Amino acid sequence: MKKLIALLLAAMMVLSLAACGSKSASSKQYKYNTVADGKLTVATSPDFAPYEFYAIDANGNPQLAGFDVALAGYIANELGLELEMVPIDFDGVLMELQTKSVDLGLAGLSPDPDRENIMDFSDIYYMGGQSFVTVKGSESKFATLADTNQAGLQIGAQTGSIQVGLAEENSPNADIIQLAKVTDIIAELLAGKLDGAYIETAVAESYAVNYPELAIVLDVPYDVEGSAIGVSKGNAELLAAVNAAVQKALSDGSMDRFVAEANEQAAGEIYEGLLEG
Repeated sequence: MKKLIALLLAAMMVLSLAACGSKSASSKQYKYNTVADGKLTVATSPDFAPYEFYAIDANGNPQLAGFDVALAGYIANELGLELEMVPIDFDGVLMELQTKSVDLGLAGLSPDPDRENIMDFSDIYYMGGQSFVTVKGSESKFATLADTNQAGLQIGAQTGSIQVGLAEENSPNADIIQLAKVTDIIAELLAGKLDGAYIETAVAESYAVNYPELAIVLDVPYDVEGSAIGVSKGNAELLAAVNAAVQKALSDGSMDRFVAEANEQAAGEIYEGLLEG
């Protein structure tokens, strides 16, 4: 009888350990609380080269590219999750984060304190700046930022971006024209429908390579420099893991490589904006 009880207890212990092992394995597989089990869902706005855009391959097919996209893949790999990119307009990235429909937003986001009520921010992963852009031949009109603050001027900025705030701060007397995509701003500048625009410096430099008619004329002061990743608010474990991956990408040289590769791709044939269909 004692031998039977001992055997039963041993069997129960084995089953208990197996159950614990199963729970541990499952916990490890889905360690992070994400909108889809086993996936890292990342919203991006592919009209912001060299951050994110479509590179046209040798067969003429658009491939999502940019150093934000490369960093998203790096983070997903570090977290052991499958990457799912969600291309959307820039203001849509903010909305998706606000509604917690995605885990991350990687779209050259500045960690603006006004956005902290709808998302958490990672550590800075790229240091950038802000610029005022016009077309060649108009440089002399804008010797200082004060010259942008004139009634009758049409000044562009991307909807939902911090550049809108910069335009309102520095050019309040001008007509501030908000457009959904940076490509729309560039097109309006080249068509003479805008006198100038506020654009993130790295993005402006990328466009100037492909559109030599553009002129970057002024640096625009901004208290919050650099780009951070938007993280679904309140997900502390995911935020910590993202920060660890960002620091690793910075320290092991991956981020420098991502930026160099993105700049090289952005100088080639690209498409910026959302694909149809």
